[in-house]
Amino acid sequence: MKLAETSKWLQIAFQLEGSVIQSIYRRVIGCGLFSFGISILYNLKLPVFQPILANVIPSIVLGLLLVFRTNTAYERFWEGRKIWGNMVNDVRNLARQIWVSIDEISPEDKDKKIRVLRLLVAFAVATKLHLRGKGVNKELEELMPISKYLTLQTMNNPPLEIAFWIGDYLQIQYNRNCLNSYQLTTLQELLNSLVDSLGACERILKTPIPLAYAIHLKQLLLLYCLLLPFQLVESLGWWTGIIAALVSFTLFGIEAIGLEIENPFGFDQNDLPLDTICTTMKRNIEDLISLTPSVHFRVEKGVVTSDQ
Repeated sequence: MKLAETSKWLQIAFQLEGSVIQSIYRRVIGCGLFSFGISILYNLKLPVFQPILANVIPSIVLGLLLVFRTNTAYERFWEGRKIWGNMVNDVRNLARQIWVSIDEISPEDKDKKIRVLRLLVAFAVATKLHLRGKGVNKELEELMPISKYLTLQTMNNPPLEIAFWIGDYLQIQYNRNCLNSYQLTTLQELLNSLVDSLGACERILKTPIPLAYAIHLKQLLLLYCLLLPFQLVESLGWWTGIIAALVSFTLFGIEAIGLEIENPFGFDQNDLPLDTICTTMKRNIEDLISLTPSVHFRVEKGVVTSDQ
């Protein structure tokens, strides 16, 4: 067991896919080559050793900036995950209550309920596409009638339109006496929670890290890595390039991780698995549709009856 765990640990440690190496290796190599050049100049007896440069950018200041940058990005990532977790719960609760609570007066009422349950999945899929800047596509076409699909293609905010359709359906069922006022209120609150989740995701997406902060951090990182060989060359000699490259790999890597996760709704491996989450919701809804409530309520001329 321990051998397997060690093997897996090493496999992850040397894994390129999903790491930030591909986005930083050019900068790391550049810093290493620059530091190697400083070693050459030092061996040519030029006065490149300048220990005073260590005080230009204190390492603790740069470290605190990097920690703040990474924590801010991870906070956005984790908040996005919590929002999508709430969305999954709201979809499940809303679907369950629609399926069980809304009375079926006419034969086509069940088909209408199935269509609105699939609109709940469509809301999640449309939210995913909206956050990724993608238009309405085939993922949504199979979840709704063609007329609604064509209408959705003309909308600026497709998930908001889908929420409107669901809310309209609930109001119609209330007007038909298939829902009482308490049930309608509960269902509307769940629908409002879905719209709130959409707004929270848009807030994360449209509130990036302030540009001035991002620029200043990059400038300090570059300056620190370029000044580092002037401090190390006397003690490290020809090893200066390798050590400087390792230090720059660490610093640039931390900064790149922050960039990678600050928008958690994209397609990268380090982003939220929105495709998997939407697929799970779709399976949950289809499973629910396959179930038949043990008690069916009908409203006939103002008299409530039940069949078991």
